Amino acid sequence: MIQKKICMIGSFAVGKTSLVSRFVDSIFSDKYITTVGVKIDKKTISVGTQDMTLVLWDLEGEDEFQKFRVSYLRGTSGYLLVSDGTRPNTIDVALKLQQEVETAIGAVPFIFIINKHDLIDEWKINESDIDHLRSKGWEVIKTSAKLGQAVEEAFLTLGARMLGT
Repeated sequence: MIQKKICMIGSFAVGKTSLVSRFVDSIFSDKYITTVGVKIDKKTISVGTQDMTLVLWDLEGEDEFQKFRVSYLRGTSGYLLVSDGTRPNTIDVALKLQQEVETAIGAVPFIFIINKHDLIDEWKINESDIDHLRSKGWEVIKTSAKLGQAVEEAFLTLGARMLGT
């Protein structure tokens, strides 16, 4: 079985930890807990006929890329770039972080996540913003960690991309 390291990258309070908890343990908590440093989880998935263990590195949220994070990125096979649909500035932060990650480790597969789809009535982004991201050739998935919407799809899609399928 192969093992792949995935990093969760994005601003603070976009739902990175909640996405991991929903994916790994099928749970959601309304309590906000700030990640300090990194929290690591594992889950085995199947992509086609290939079993793969995902080692999930849930990095603390940042609005600015910091040098210490580069060490967390080493060995990363892919990442989920997470933003919050109710806070448009988190998309701007994600765009900046994506450039910084690519500079640090090169081009690796990633999926752009717009989380908190359960709060769609409060979203401050629109389809043209999402179309702009897709025009870059990026996969964009709208998720809700709270409801479990498209969470597994996001991880499985990244798994498939890491295998080149």
